[in-house]
Amino acid sequence: MAESVTKRSEDYSKWYTDVVQMAELADYGPVKGTMVIRPYGYAIWESIRNICDRMFKETGHVNAYFPLFIPESFMKKEAEHVEGFAPECAVVTIGGGKQLEEPLYVRPTSETIIWSMYKKWIKSYRDLPLLINQWANIVRWEMRTRLFLRTTEFLWQEGHTAHATAEEAEAEAMKMLEVYRILAEDYLAMPVYVGRKSDSEKFAGAVRTYAIEAMMGDKKALQSGTSHFLGQNFAKAFDVTFLNKENKLEYVWASSWGVSTRLIGGVIMCHGDDKGLILPPKIAPHQVVVIPIWKSDEEKSLVKGKLESLGAELKAKNIRYFIDDNEQATPGWKFNQWEMKGVPVRVEIGPKDVQKNQIVVVRRDIKDKQFIPMDNAGDVIVTLLETIQKDLFNRALEFRNQNTFPVSNYEEFKKIIDDGGFVKAFWAGSAADEVKIKEDTKATIRCIPLNQTEKGVCFFTGKPSDTIAIFARAY
Repeated sequence: MAESVTKRSEDYSKWYTDVVQMAELADYGPVKGTMVIRPYGYAIWESIRNICDRMFKETGHVNAYFPLFIPESFMKKEAEHVEGFAPECAVVTIGGGKQLEEPLYVRPTSETIIWSMYKKWIKSYRDLPLLINQWANIVRWEMRTRLFLRTTEFLWQEGHTAHATAEEAEAEAMKMLEVYRILAEDYLAMPVYVGRKSDSEKFAGAVRTYAIEAMMGDKKALQSGTSHFLGQNFAKAFDVTFLNKENKLEYVWASSWGVSTRLIGGVIMCHGDDKGLILPPKIAPHQVVVIPIWKSDEEKSLVKGKLESLGAELKAKNIRYFIDDNEQATPGWKFNQWEMKGVPVRVEIGPKDVQKNQIVVVRRDIKDKQFIPMDNAGDVIVTLLETIQKDLFNRALEFRNQNTFPVSNYEEFKKIIDDGGFVKAFWAGSAADEVKIKEDTKATIRCIPLNQTEKGVCFFTGKPSDTIAIFARAY
């Protein structure tokens, strides 16, 4: 029997770690705060990466790679940037057994080194826009770590674009924010609030930061992707200029944007249950696991004769499947193990099923079991996977909506935050007010939704407001 996880209601944090380890997604590395992504976990990341990479290329971006090591002088060129990242940076001072003339920062993000290269590549408006993405690892020396959500080293993509006008750079930041919304909602089945970060919460060195924010199963928020309008800050820091169409010298305008392996943590916490992981079909390494059942060589021969045709049918429908015919484990153990790993659909086939020309199909999300004819198994399962994908999103959306509350005063706010949930309320406070709320409740402004038209009264200051903000405690 597969080992069971801690119940979410008993200890949510322990439940999460149990799922990550028992579903064989990741393990702790030998260096404190590091993570080893196991093959199954990496396969999920590959699914997410492939989806992103396709969408990036469809929007005109190309991939490149930049060095891991960044000269200290580069980091110090943009004052707000280095101030924001300095506490998290790992710095190399010795190389080849000798003290380095200049310390090297291990990449916490790549704006500085990329803009040093853009200075060499950009001379004229004809060189713009420059639309580059990088798939890479990042090192940030986190004090409190949790597998996938916050580790010393993690995997991500970071897009860095250069433009001739502020309008183009802002439009790019918004375009990629929408790409991330599509990724989260259409592929991860994870509903998100889309909006702008407050000045207190924006990226170090950005003019404006936009984000998608999702509600997890414990009603905390997870920042699931960010897109930044950088203005001309990095162009000025690295003196990146271009000759415009009037033959005048201007500084370049910029955006940057990224998502990381923390999305896997988001999928776990958004959809998982006390049995383990539940994967949306669109990102599942195996959308279907087939478990043959037999007790004798005669039954084995009978069942195996059907596995090949079933596999061919699933393959013809572009369904990712795995046949678990390991004879060292019992069917019951396999059922539990594949439930733990979150495979959307389990197919069981035994000698009686062969005789009836049927298979048993079990949904991971709602445990529903049905018997379907072998002859149209592919069509039925395709429809079932589409249904599961939609149902997971709708279930998560309903959960978020049921746990997002309006408030009219600070006492209501504190009660909702303590009980668990998002607050969606009018806001006219200052940066100092944000700090006070964070000190009192550990809640922050997760985002300020876009395209607002309503007017009301700020729950904290009592002032008139035309701005609604989403508050929550967050990972």
